[in-house]
Amino acid sequence: MSGPRYKGIHRVIEMDRQKMIQITQDLASPEVAALCFLCRDVLNNRDIEGVTDAKVLLNKLEERNLMETTQFLGQLLRTINRPDLLQHLRTNREDAVETDASPMLSNYREMLYRIYDETTKENLQSMKFLLSHVIKQRKMDECKTVLDVFVELEKVGFLSQSSLQELQSTLMNVNPQLASIVEKYKQSASLQPLSQPSTNLNVKFQDVTISSSMSSSPAPPNYRSLLSSDAETNTQRTSLSDQTEYYSMTHIPRGLCVIINNEDFLGPELNKRPGTQEDEKTLESLFSRFGFTVIVHKNLTGEDIRTQLKTHASRIFSMDDALVVCVLSHGESGCVFGSDEKKVFLRELTQPFTSENAPTLAGKPKLFFIQACQGGGYQTGSLLCSPNLSQRSEDRHSNLETDAGPIHSETVPSDADFLLGMATVPECKSFRHRLTGSIYIQELCKQLQQSAESQEKEDILTVLTRVNREVSKRDFLAHKQMPQPNYTLTKRLVLKFVDSN
Repeated sequence: MSGPRYKGIHRVIEMDRQKMIQITQDLASPEVAALCFLCRDVLNNRDIEGVTDAKVLLNKLEERNLMETTQFLGQLLRTINRPDLLQHLRTNREDAVETDASPMLSNYREMLYRIYDETTKENLQSMKFLLSHVIKQRKMDECKTVLDVFVELEKVGFLSQSSLQELQSTLMNVNPQLASIVEKYKQSASLQPLSQPSTNLNVKFQDVTISSSMSSSPAPPNYRSLLSSDAETNTQRTSLSDQTEYYSMTHIPRGLCVIINNEDFLGPELNKRPGTQEDEKTLESLFSRFGFTVIVHKNLTGEDIRTQLKTHASRIFSMDDALVVCVLSHGESGCVFGSDEKKVFLRELTQPFTSENAPTLAGKPKLFFIQACQGGGYQTGSLLCSPNLSQRSEDRHSNLETDAGPIHSETVPSDADFLLGMATVPECKSFRHRLTGSIYIQELCKQLQQSAESQEKEDILTVLTRVNREVSKRDFLAHKQMPQPNYTLTKRLVLKFVDSN
């Protein structure tokens, strides 16, 4: 009798293995990566690192005696939103023990997976930027998903079941709704008995008992029920969509606006920039109406520019909504010039205000508007011929001038929540009127003012697109000018006059 009975058990095991194979064949690579992340509490790091095949993962679980029943795998599949694969697991043999089997998937892992499941690509980029002071750049570059970021945070000790502050504060700057997931988990965890993680994964979880004196009190809520309830409430997401889609602009003053206006130059190579005072006046008036505190610096050397920006970056921006920096000077590819004709690269303008150097600006828009040439070339349009000698003479003596310097290169930063509005594309000149100011700054201020006075809720990128169109369709001594915005904004920014709110 023992022989046939043994064969019967063997047939059940073989049938289950066939079901496991069906499941593994239906899982995509991102899903396998997610499963590996969810198993980090029950498998060693060396067992998980580099696993890309679902069959390998299940074999690892089987080696650890984690596949004696299908409950744990069922929890994993439900968490990654693959309930269609659960049909392969349903057998009468295991229905009776499903609610009593161990191990259990931790609420902590479920919480992190839910954040991953609701995170956009833009959210991921912002998180990587904000956490660059915690995770080394090489490791951060290897992070392809939010789950990868979580793993690195755990490795450096900034994320665990009892250490969630770094994650929560980062998510508050990225998307408050994601941060609320952490808060709900913390509230639920505080209501449940503390338990130490066990290395013996075959020990079953014990039920929580309530004494007779506490029988009238409600039982602690189950975190999984909190998750399902929150997921069903789409109305809350809709009501919060406006505040998470737009940068907050509520403080008075809105923030700091720094204007660096270089008109006079000490060396022999760069000429005076008449007309730039009109740009300064227009910018100061406009951003004052937007509610910013405006500070103007005139004729700064290259080192003075760096020093002043570092000084401003030391400000506590907790009560500010945004930062604006306007630089009016001569320039060449990737840089502007100080009054001493020394170069200041664009990266040096923005670097003091990154979240690492100015943490109270993290998650807030930082706008840089640069009126300077970015090379010595001319932007051509319908007139394809090069300027002749008489035209060059006219360039020197007419009311239109360029803000060019000698030609050289530096890249623009790609940090989160920055906008770099350039008067022209790389390698080309920008034009300035000796009496009325530069073409780009004057058009920029005109369009920003029209948008502020409009009833429409136009964001800054819509305004800059119009600036591009208006400037590019005009001719300047048979030449063209094409402004270029570069940005890593993660939300929409709307500027309105404070006196019209």
